[in-house]
Amino acid sequence: MAWWIEVLVAALLVASGLLALAGAVGLLRLPDFFQRMHPPALAITLGSWCVALASVLYFSALDERPVLSAWLIPILLAITAPITSLLLARAALFRQRGFAAKRHAGPPRDGPGEAPPPSSAARHGPPLSLPCTRSSSA
Repeated sequence: MAWWIEVLVAALLVASGLLALAGAVGLLRLPDFFQRMHPPALAITLGSWCVALASVLYFSALDERPVLSAWLIPILLAITAPITSLLLARAALFRQRGFAAKRHAGPPRDGPGEAPPPSSAARHGPPLSLPCTRSSSA
C-alpha cells in the first residue's frame, strides 16, 4: 500500500475525531435544547462521511479493487438523521408548549370582550346514549 494513502486515511480519521470533539463541545456549551441539537448532528454526519471515505480508500488500496460497501453507512445516516432531528425537535417543542401553557394558565377571565369558556357539553357535544341490549337467558 502506498504511503500517501495511509497519510490520507490517517488525516481523514483525525478530522473525524476533531469533528466529533467539536460536536461534543457545542453540545456542552450551548444553553438551549434547540441550539444543542445542531452541532452534534452536523459534526457526526460529516465525521461519518470522513470515516467512510477513509475506509473506502484503505480497503480499496488493500484489496487493489474498489470496495464501496462502506458508503452504505453514511447514506443511511444521511437519510435517518434529519428525520430523527425533526422528531426530537417536534417533541421538545410540544413539551415546551405544554409546560408553558400549564405554567401560565390561571383562572378563567371574564373581562370585556372575552367569552366565558364553553361548558363540557358544548365542547364535546351531548353525551352518547348507547342502546342497551340484553340477551335473555331462559
